Amino acid sequence: MGSACKEEQRKEIGGGKEEQETDEMEDMEDMEDMEDMEDGKEKGATILEMKHRDYCTGGGIKDWNKMLQKTLILDDLRVQSLQARIKNKVSVSDKTEDVSDTRIPLTSGVELGTLNYIVTIELGGRKMTVIVDTGSDLTWIQCQPCKSCYNQKEPIFNPSQSSSFQTMFCNSTACQSLAFATGNSGTCGKNPPSCNYYVSYGDGSYTRGELAHDQLNLGKTPVKDFVFGCGRNNKGLFGGASGLMGLGRSSISLVSQTSAVFGGFFSYCLPSTQSGASGSLVLGGNASVYNTSSDISYTRMISNPQLSTFYFLNLTGVSVGGVTLKDSTFGKAGMLIDSGTVISRLPPTIYKAVKSEFMKQFSAFPPAPAFSILDTCFNLSAYQEVEVPTIKMQFEGNAEMNVDVTGVFYFVKTDASQVCLALASLSFDDETGIIANYQQRNQRVIYDTMQSKLGFAQESCSFT
Repeated sequence: MGSACKEEQRKEIGGGKEEQETDEMEDMEDMEDMEDMEDGKEKGATILEMKHRDYCTGGGIKDWNKMLQKTLILDDLRVQSLQARIKNKVSVSDKTEDVSDTRIPLTSGVELGTLNYIVTIELGGRKMTVIVDTGSDLTWIQCQPCKSCYNQKEPIFNPSQSSSFQTMFCNSTACQSLAFATGNSGTCGKNPPSCNYYVSYGDGSYTRGELAHDQLNLGKTPVKDFVFGCGRNNKGLFGGASGLMGLGRSSISLVSQTSAVFGGFFSYCLPSTQSGASGSLVLGGNASVYNTSSDISYTRMISNPQLSTFYFLNLTGVSVGGVTLKDSTFGKAGMLIDSGTVISRLPPTIYKAVKSEFMKQFSAFPPAPAFSILDTCFNLSAYQEVEVPTIKMQFEGNAEMNVDVTGVFYFVKTDASQVCLALASLSFDDETGIIANYQQRNQRVIYDTMQSKLGFAQESCSFT
């Protein structure tokens, strides 16, 4: 993605004008240039290399604008689905009381077709690339024989080649937990009475298959009898990934299933799309393996028994360019933090305050047309350097997330003639705000599910 590479370089220096290159279109489903992630174990923590799913490969994109437009449309569908799930407040049956008592992540997610992050795992002796999603619970992969599968990079997993693979019965605890974890109850298959699952995502994507367990290897750390979905009928914008890793808050999530090994602790640093940029997903709580450049500041995860599948934080303030904004809605409603949503969504009154202050500080630069959900855009093509106002988000307990410069602007045009503030407004103030992956770049985001707290620290992981 040559164009994307140039954009990320521009963002890192704060803007600038560069000559355009003739780029070639890469199919969004094509992952042939994807390199396998390296992984390892260091100081008691398991570390998986993490890359952007659409990271630069040295080729280019002829229609970058079209891809960005589609990305934001799908992102909006994900947000709408999350809002609908929150409003519906999926009820918890008696069978899932043990789930709500675990204090370990469970989320029900909506899959996004682009701008997600990937890691490589080994399941049943086979390496495979999966999308990382804190907004989902069930980890799943495509399986043979496949009734309907999308194109993926690696060969599709063949359960018959794994001596440790076994399907789960429909009366198993894992099968009974599917309703809470995914919004859809497990159903009984015939001969044998295996547990069938179904997960649908807000952009129209879905996966169907049977629940199974096999040995999972995360780096050099083995996890026996790991429960996952063996997808026989899958459709959607998952790129060339083999499936999805669910890092949510239920008993069926990877975080919960590995809590005896990693203590319910995980963290990540999300890189930009710059060529070769690699972040990491760290499983375990040893802070000495982080490469942070600031102290970790923690905030509590807000408890919501009816919505315990989500990670909620209390946003208490926002500052733009050192100016602290005032709004009566700060501290009154929880914000989701989600690695699968791209652009952060703010309640309308907060967004208006952020937009107003940003435009005030950026008034010297000419405006540009709005783009999809982004309505605050500028033409920076005539400038070699641009001083970008800093954006900071404050959370309960004096925790603070400094949005990296790569997470402030969304470059629509490769010549910087249309550069937009990478934030969007919700439609209504009673909707739930979302802190998305674009604003989480170059941060170490730390999830301590046992202590129910989340931490932030600056960490540059976009540079090789």
